[in-house]
Amino acid sequence: MARDSCLARVGAGVAVGGAIGGAVGAVYGTYEAIRYKVPGLMKIRYIGQTTIGSAAIFGLFLGAGSLIHCGKSY
Repeated sequence: MARDSCLARVGAGVAVGGAIGGAVGAVYGTYEAIRYKVPGLMKIRYIGQTTIGSAAIFGLFLGAGSLIHCGKSY
């Protein structure tokens, strides 16, 4: 049972991290695309790459933090 609850916590951490990272990545990608005057439809690709990259990295770190925190009992 302890492993299942830990797995659920890590999964929730990855999901929350992905959502927050995706939102921040979308805002940052839009800002950068406008700032650097990315032409035409390349803006959509640039914003998408930034969104997915940010979501993946932040989700990974929040999931790892949840995994580390799982072993601690207070």
